[in-house]
Amino acid sequence: MDTDCLFCRIVAGEIPATVVHETDTTLAFRDIEPKAPVHVLVIPKDHHPDIAALALADPGVAADVLAAAAAVAETEGLRTDGFRLIVNNGRHAGQEVAHVHAHVLGGAPLGPMVSR
Repeated sequence: MDTDCLFCRIVAGEIPATVVHETDTTLAFRDIEPKAPVHVLVIPKDHHPDIAALALADPGVAADVLAAAAAVAETEGLRTDGFRLIVNNGRHAGQEVAHVHAHVLGGAPLGPMVSR
């Protein structure tokens, strides 16, 4: 656990979150500033700063994050109409918390994400 990490503190129960899915290795909870009707963050319970670091350190947990995201999409009723799964890696990609996290977004048509 990184004691300065917001998501590590959520995993530890020090900061409240609305948990929607949990496994031995992952935690999924609602984003406090949702960008879609459904906006859930899926994180590994162990601290990894970004998806590249996680994939190199523990590919099995990286797969667990994807499986948890799919489970969240199913539970939230997003599989039929679709959902967006976003993992930002680093500052230029828009990663704001240095603990890898996947955004599961859906519940309405989602517009384009990248513009120039």
